[in-house]
Amino acid sequence: MSTATPDSDTKKKMKYIVVTGGVVSGLGKGITISSMGRLLQACGYSVTALKIDPYLNVDAGTMSPFEHGEVFVLEDGGESDLDLGNYERFLGISLTADHNLTTGKVYSRVIAAERRGDYLGKTVQVVPHITNAIQEWMERVAHIPVDPKHPGRVADICLIEVGGTVGDIESSVFLEALRQFQFKVGHDNFCLAFVSLVPYLGEQKTKPTQHGVKDLRSLGLSPSVIFCRSKQPLLEATRDKISNFCHVPPTHVLGVHNVQNVYLVPTLLQEQNLHAILQKQLNLGATSAPELGDWADMARSLEHFEETVVIALIGKYTGLQDSYLSVIKALKHASIAQRLNLELLWVEAAHLEENDSDNDNDKEQYNQAWDKVKRAQGIVVPGGFGDRGFLGKVLTAEYCRTHATPFLGICLGFQAMVVEYGRNICHWEDAHSTELDENTKHPVVMFMPEVDPTTMGGTMRLGGRDTIFMTRPDTITDTTQEEKKTAHLHYSPKHADFSSQLQGLYGSLPKISERHRHRYEVNPQYVPDLEDAGLVFCGRDETGERMEIVELPLDVHPYYVGTQFHPEFKSRPLHPSPPFVGLIQKAHVNKKTETTAE
Repeated sequence: MSTATPDSDTKKKMKYIVVTGGVVSGLGKGITISSMGRLLQACGYSVTALKIDPYLNVDAGTMSPFEHGEVFVLEDGGESDLDLGNYERFLGISLTADHNLTTGKVYSRVIAAERRGDYLGKTVQVVPHITNAIQEWMERVAHIPVDPKHPGRVADICLIEVGGTVGDIESSVFLEALRQFQFKVGHDNFCLAFVSLVPYLGEQKTKPTQHGVKDLRSLGLSPSVIFCRSKQPLLEATRDKISNFCHVPPTHVLGVHNVQNVYLVPTLLQEQNLHAILQKQLNLGATSAPELGDWADMARSLEHFEETVVIALIGKYTGLQDSYLSVIKALKHASIAQRLNLELLWVEAAHLEENDSDNDNDKEQYNQAWDKVKRAQGIVVPGGFGDRGFLGKVLTAEYCRTHATPFLGICLGFQAMVVEYGRNICHWEDAHSTELDENTKHPVVMFMPEVDPTTMGGTMRLGGRDTIFMTRPDTITDTTQEEKKTAHLHYSPKHADFSSQLQGLYGSLPKISERHRHRYEVNPQYVPDLEDAGLVFCGRDETGERMEIVELPLDVHPYYVGTQFHPEFKSRPLHPSPPFVGLIQKAHVNKKTETTAE
């Protein structure tokens, strides 16, 4: 847990922008606040972000992907809400577990303090003890440095998103804490924004927004800025009506209508002078006009791509696309870098498995799933847990390996590649993961020994970890301390001339850092036999015992790559993840080859 302890003078300078929402959830508060942050960065300010989730879970680690979407893994191993992924991607910052505040976290902290006797026998209550703990958390976390380009630099502005909607009983304690907090930090250091839905029923309706603001005011909070989410641009008559009934200047009522891509939202806010509004509200002083530069160019360029690349995503949570949000974003980033439109085919892994059912619907699902696999120019198999659909992932890996289809396996997808190779190339018919078959005779994937298998929460290998690329024996020098530590990580004689595609995509770096989230790993006892059969484990941890990257040589397959880590968590719109860039590049070439053949 971070323990930043700024002095009181520094604390007074921090500016806070709080974003709440009304009417319905899922309005896009995360994108709105991220776009606001991007615009402030373009003005020269440094920003940080905090997400408040009013659920009793301590973190998102054990929550169902079907219910909550993906779990976003942070650099320090924190398992958080997917909105923190939006913040990191838009703002280029690296957040910590403390930047996701849940009801479970704050109550756990207060109860632990009571058990230690910190309250000296007082009756512990929601007000003031819980509300004080929330305020202390916000103020402390706002001062944690998050900018990788400027280590140790405290941000100028902290963006705080309150999850849920105004009026929810779960969020009431946080709103009360914010009511108190606005007076604690002062009027010039606090700005409240409200995101509301403006539905269209023959005309743009303002009543939901009016009632949302009324509910917020009843709690002692008055918004200075109102963001109106709508399908079409906000009409001036609608803007004036909201301004009149919500007591906000018309210039502070901003339209955030649906646009072609979310990367255009910062420009949309700039056109309505949001930066000037915030500068005045927070007494920041005027700066030169914001320069969105490469970001704006990237956002506009998406409208002009002529070619499309088709990628199939093989998963078990395809019923809710947010379950794979970071993978989708990483594919999009890589496609943008190659100036390609992305067509994503969703394939339920379980539908790829043959069964004896006479049900016509099952047969149709099976045929449709394989049609998508065969149509795709490239395939990604992301992480997951449990046995449902695992065979479908194994079969997909086999198809891609035998049909030269560019393939990227991540976490469980990486393990499926190893299981498939063990079964079909090494002829270990029952090769499996002990997660799915504890009694397999060939446990090519095994449980990690340093964690407790009986406890689910917080037991995984999590967060940023180093991966060392193997070296050719003829290049080892042992000249530096770092090289001496990894001198044992060299290719076997069989693969002495191997050149890793992935290392090339990472700029030929000897070492990289990526984020992990897994309990199981490739069994190192089987690695020599797997490598003798043709697989190359070209990236490992410093001990050489944990397999991080697997590839097939380029003369065997154009792109057959697996990673135990999750590269999608560090992909950024202007800095796409290298494994995804490689997949898109080879998939595009695959398309050109097919076109030429026709």
